[in-house]
Amino acid sequence: MTSTPEEVKKCKKAVLFCLSEDKKNIILEEGKEILVGDVGQTVDVPYTTFVKMLPDKDCRYALYDDLVFIFWAPESAPLKSKMIYASSRMPSRKTNCYEEIKDRRTLAEKLGGSAVISLEGKPL
Repeated sequence: MTSTPEEVKKCKKAVLFCLSEDKKNIILEEGKEILVGDVGQTVDVPYTTFVKMLPDKDCRYALYDDLVFIFWAPESAPLKSKMIYASSRMPSRKTNCYEEIKDRRTLAEKLGGSAVISLEGKPL
């Protein structure tokens, strides 16, 4: 299935996640995202903009370019916050293994197109 240019522009290039106020759920952080359509328009350098979105004094999870999951825990974040985020990271990784997020061929295309003939030892 092919996406239209308008659908592609609405895809997320980068997104930040935080814990809900009660610290029981991982939620999308309001207003902390870069859309593919923003690149070249309101966002010149996506990675630089992404880094500037990360908080100086608290932890976050981030997804960058569909392939990179980031656990952000700056030195200045409170110890309790670091512990909560670190312990929440593993269940989210188990729940969201890459096979559930993208099919293997799509992931291989993002990693290198036709040059990728196997992924984690399994042929495509």
